[in-house]
Amino acid sequence: MAELPSHMPTVEAIFRSYEERARHDASRGHLGGSSIGHSCSRYLWLGFRWAFRSSFDGRVLRLFQTGHLEEPRLIEDLRRIGVEVLDKDPETRRQWRCTAVGGHFSGSLDAVLHGLPRAPKTWALAEFKTHNAKSFRALQQKGVERHKPQHWAQVHTYMGLAGLERCLYLAVCKDSDALYEEWIHFDAKVHERMLDRARSIITATEPPPRISDDPLYYECGWCDAKDLCHDNELGEPPRVADVSCRTCCYATPEVDDSDAARWTCAQTGGELTLAEQARACGEHLMIPPLVPWAEPVDSGDGWVLYQLRRKDGARFANVGRTSIAPLDVPQLDSRALAAATPGTVLDENGGKDD
Repeated sequence: MAELPSHMPTVEAIFRSYEERARHDASRGHLGGSSIGHSCSRYLWLGFRWAFRSSFDGRVLRLFQTGHLEEPRLIEDLRRIGVEVLDKDPETRRQWRCTAVGGHFSGSLDAVLHGLPRAPKTWALAEFKTHNAKSFRALQQKGVERHKPQHWAQVHTYMGLAGLERCLYLAVCKDSDALYEEWIHFDAKVHERMLDRARSIITATEPPPRISDDPLYYECGWCDAKDLCHDNELGEPPRVADVSCRTCCYATPEVDDSDAARWTCAQTGGELTLAEQARACGEHLMIPPLVPWAEPVDSGDGWVLYQLRRKDGARFANVGRTSIAPLDVPQLDSRALAAATPGTVLDENGGKDD
């Protein structure tokens, strides 16, 4: 019997290509309707504020694409049985979009359907999902609301924003190609609850409380943002958030009657493009709760004074590039602060120009 390969360079190169493409993808600019049902509001806020970046390996990224590739097949299946499927908005010729809260909350509809066997005269939202065998069995036993509350929140968000009263939830088992359908009636209370939640997350100036203070809590253990909330396995404190305009004290998401998803900067007085938000300027000042191992004790024009939470209570300042804190303490710009720990923050100037 031939020896099985331990090194598969072609496979590894394919997975690396997915990882490389993910690194170059722009950060999502909005809070997504597909995630609003997530159990942790803090996670949603940190994601909306670009405080962390999800990191998946190439295999998982390819798996995500497998789910997307199932959608056109399901659309053709529905058309084959005589269902009218509008997978694009006839006015824009693009995927259906729905927005709220000044454009900061939005999502994409898989399709809009008419002529379904169970309700031939009713227009309905289509939501396509893939499940592994275990999840598919649970879905059959419990239904969408109990087994996938995040999907339940998503379809009610989309139905309400699109003005639809029904949804066909159509799921595929990736292991057997079995199909499951559920006919969901719109519940206005669920929709309003999700809309209120989105608005509170978008307009919050500080992160909501953690879902649990226990780092071993099952939802925290696999969370992409866990290193912003909990000590790690070595007992080291949570890290400081990533630097972007969205983690800066000066930036505000404007909630108005438009769907432009505008962000403004109190420092410059202007609007911020997505590219500018990702770069962040040298005047960036970290939102204080995103520095988890220090307490803000004073602030001024272009600086925030912190005191370490450890026993010695030593102090340092987060400063903008053109600002100087009127204090004899170490001064760090936000990029240096994001790379620091309680043990290193006092060791050097931290990148602040002399």
